[in-house]
Amino acid sequence: MLSMNIIDGKLLAKEIREELAKEVADMLQKGGRAPHLAAVLVGDDPASQVYVRNKVRSCEKVGFRSTLVRKPADITEAELLAIVDTLNQDATVDGFIVQLPLPKHIDEEKITLAIRPDKDVDGFHPVNFGRMAQGLPCYLPATPAGILEMIRRYEIPTEGKEVVVIGRSNIVGTPISILLSRKAYPGNATVTMCHSRTHNLEGHIRRADILIAAIGSPEFVKADMVKQGAVVIDVGMNRVEEPETEKGYRLCGDVDYDSVAPKASLITPVPGGVGQLTVVSLLVNTLKAARREVYRD
Repeated sequence: MLSMNIIDGKLLAKEIREELAKEVADMLQKGGRAPHLAAVLVGDDPASQVYVRNKVRSCEKVGFRSTLVRKPADITEAELLAIVDTLNQDATVDGFIVQLPLPKHIDEEKITLAIRPDKDVDGFHPVNFGRMAQGLPCYLPATPAGILEMIRRYEIPTEGKEVVVIGRSNIVGTPISILLSRKAYPGNATVTMCHSRTHNLEGHIRRADILIAAIGSPEFVKADMVKQGAVVIDVGMNRVEEPETEKGYRLCGDVDYDSVAPKASLITPVPGGVGQLTVVSLLVNTLKAARREVYRD
């Protein structure tokens, strides 16, 4: 049973999908076409397959067109770059993603840089990252965009608040730190980004009015690290082995949910929290791409 202080990602994602479906219906009624998202999946990493399947299914739910390009793990870098180039040139594709991680023999940075910024609906290209940092129109990375949407829809105050972000990845930690320090809502916060080299990490965490955990360490954040009444946003998605269960594992976040939830004013569960918003944020970016909202021509 969900407690009163839960940030319900499933419910928010459903609301946003319904809004997107209405937008698509309106576009079609006016003689336009449905937004088209393509996804490139290389190899057979189980987690990547699940993510891509969820993205394709979400497209169908809101009336988007979706294309899945599947390639074996032994594809060459040159062959993958050729696929990226084809999608860049395809006027019927509004945006596309190349699902990470890629096999070790392929340079992920080279692939990311090859995606045209106006089709980079993952928001990973340095051009989109730079526009984000300067507060210009851009495609936001999906997970930080999802976190902002949670904060916005739950009307969580951010101005003047102490925000602590654990993790400095280019996908979550660094962008959300920039976004929450901007002159805007959600934003105007005092942000501390912590990482593996941070001294007195627990001391920083205890100061947080809003804690964003994105380090990929199962149940790292314990109750004694968290301030009473803090907002806790758990980005982690970890698989912990539990041989006695039917699946043989359980999913958990970077926060010890059972001990932290009673102290938090609001908290995201795992699963059912931030991950739900990540996929719909990708759809929001694709809609922006179809409308040429960020890149006019």
